[in-house]
Amino acid sequence: MNQQASSSPAALGRTGRIRVLLICSMSLFMVGLDITAVNVALPSIGGAMDASLSGLQWTVSAYTLVMASLLLFSGSMADRLGRRRTLVTGLGVFSVASLLCSLAPSVEFLVAFRVLQGIGASMLNPVAMSIITNTFTDPRERAQAVGVWGAVFGASMALGPIVGGTLVSAAGWEWIFLMNIPIGLAAMALTLRLVPESRAPRPRRFDPVGQLLVIVLLASVTYGIIEGPDAGWASPTILAAFGAAVAALLGLLGYEPRRGEPLIDLRFFRSVPFSSAIALSVAAFASFGGFLFLNTLYLQDVRGLSPVEAGVAIVPIALMTVILSPVSGRMVGRSGPRAPLVIAGVASSVACAMLVGLEPDTSFAWLIVAYVVFGIGFGFVNAPITNAAVSGMPREQAGVAAAIATTSRQFGQAIGVAVVGAIVASGAGGPAAAGLTSATHPAWWVLTILGAVMLGLAVLATGGWAARSARRAALEVQPATLAA
Repeated sequence: MNQQASSSPAALGRTGRIRVLLICSMSLFMVGLDITAVNVALPSIGGAMDASLSGLQWTVSAYTLVMASLLLFSGSMADRLGRRRTLVTGLGVFSVASLLCSLAPSVEFLVAFRVLQGIGASMLNPVAMSIITNTFTDPRERAQAVGVWGAVFGASMALGPIVGGTLVSAAGWEWIFLMNIPIGLAAMALTLRLVPESRAPRPRRFDPVGQLLVIVLLASVTYGIIEGPDAGWASPTILAAFGAAVAALLGLLGYEPRRGEPLIDLRFFRSVPFSSAIALSVAAFASFGGFLFLNTLYLQDVRGLSPVEAGVAIVPIALMTVILSPVSGRMVGRSGPRAPLVIAGVASSVACAMLVGLEPDTSFAWLIVAYVVFGIGFGFVNAPITNAAVSGMPREQAGVAAAIATTSRQFGQAIGVAVVGAIVASGAGGPAAAGLTSATHPAWWVLTILGAVMLGLAVLATGGWAARSARRAALEVQPATLAA
């Protein structure tokens, strides 16, 4: 084994730390590329497999839901068993699952293999973030590294629609999964060679009850929303799903505070800035997931664009994210999170409101302006919520800390796709129905309201009362262990 890979993160020089950052960013790049590429391919997958709207929803949501459900577990296990080992395992599972997705003979098999992909992905982002947090111990360097991390996500978004659309048009939807394999193999080799192994000095004990309750909560909510239009909102199955979600939530609230080392330390949620950051993550990524899902169906099924043309059309969202993420980070460092969060809430709400009256002949100029405005909002939101969520958690539990923040993002994306898909299904009956465009109008209203919620949370999270609550929460969670 390479000597550098067996040394501690603290022993790395600046060049070594940058290498670790770039290697860890490859995992985020692969996951981000996969998310946006799959969205562009949905109409092609639906046509090839004769998939229903709910089948397309599950193609997206099964992946993000499983990832969200297991992020906390993967983060804590990485702290215990070794972060490099867990990252390499995740890369291997993700690569194998990508191969299986490309070979799926039906949408049911595709959804099953997407579940396996989600398992692998749950071992990538929070674990890579944990490695970065423990490699960059200087707060200023760490903030810069997190900024690079956010920029890589934006870059993967920018390339995903173009690469995915090109591959679908030229070679078929299978290639959006096959492209993950060389990236995954390269990341595995580089991780084994250049990334030092690290563990938490005192890792948390496994919390099987808490983990099971998290899975039941997230899965039952998503299942109920996706299947509700077909099964009927008052059907026994859907009522049972929502009942299970309520029971799981009550179970978490009652069980976790009794554990000495809970899966989720609920005391952190007594901090208004932290709680607001998590809620903002859910709202922002629900809006993002819903926005991409609706526009992908509209551009290809209503406007008749090819996958590559649809991918190029939504690139402005990603470009604004790439350009403005570092600007947002500098604003947070200079004057705090309020300004970028307010900009994000306003821009997101305005962009979605622009599409409330969407018609089959809406001008492309109007669409592009809406995409640019939405990209502005999404570009400004990541840095402040990442800073609040990660820096407010104990550094020695970095895997769990990163996982909580990432869980909220992935669950938000899954629930966003589920909600807007359910609204469209209730109004139009499927992606090919004549009334697809008009059926999206209520969904755009929901996304507009989400932007207003983001704005309200931005104001709530950055006031004096919020700061005082954060100080009180810090005193309850042993301030000596809090990250800088």
